[in-house]
Amino acid sequence: MSTKKKFRSKQFRVAVEGATTDGRTIERSWIEQMAANYDPKVYGARIWMEHFRSTLADSPFRAYGDVLALSTGEVEINGEKKLALFAQIEPTDDLVNIVNNLKQKVYTSIEVNEKFGSSGQAYLVGLAVTDSPASIGTEMLSFAAQNPEASPLKARKQSPDNLFTACEETCIELEEVQEKASIGSALFTRIQDMFKSKQVQDNQEFTQFGEAVVELAGHVRDQGEDLAKVQSQQGEFSQGLEALEARLTELTDTLGKTADHSQQQRPPATGSTGQILTAY
Repeated sequence: MSTKKKFRSKQFRVAVEGATTDGRTIERSWIEQMAANYDPKVYGARIWMEHFRSTLADSPFRAYGDVLALSTGEVEINGEKKLALFAQIEPTDDLVNIVNNLKQKVYTSIEVNEKFGSSGQAYLVGLAVTDSPASIGTEMLSFAAQNPEASPLKARKQSPDNLFTACEETCIELEEVQEKASIGSALFTRIQDMFKSKQVQDNQEFTQFGEAVVELAGHVRDQGEDLAKVQSQQGEFSQGLEALEARLTELTDTLGKTADHSQQQRPPATGSTGQILTAY
């Protein structure tokens, strides 16, 4: 059966409560909100090189993967307990090569929207990989604290109110994920592979071919039976609707011919001689 190979990371730390690159502070509640609210179906955070976003697919600053999930956990830094944010990512092959083989971009910095959408709560909108932990973690923090508006990273923000955290050294452990193809697709691939040779060479291959055809036929049969059930149900519904319409027509006709006994009849009209001229 053919499969598609992908790599997903184990959970690793991407931020802790504390400093940002523009003099603000990541609150504990923000980390809790990011982990609780994150949903790739609502807004998926992508992975960017040095917080740059390019519009070109072949640019060095294209996206390098996606953030799949977030969680929180207590960590101890310099004897002090802090709440940390952990992420699971699905990196592109390029990012796997850059981090694992080239040993580049081994630090991460998260991009936070403090008041995201209608929720008004913190949300992760991006994740950057970088090789500049010192400048972002110390020198740039000191500089930004004195003049946040002149921060060198200001131009890289998706929104002026977003903030970048100090960089965290990462240890990305990747796990191979195999996504199974559909039954129909897998059977088709098996039969197609068998037909690549001009003829079935021996009894074993002939047996495999027969098994694949039978399995495919069974799958098609099941699909056909499911379709027949749906069509049968639609037919029964249509018949029931037609019968109901006929009953309604009959009832309407009957009611139209039935006198209303609650109404008083008009008295007979008589002439001067007392004879009934017209009766209703």
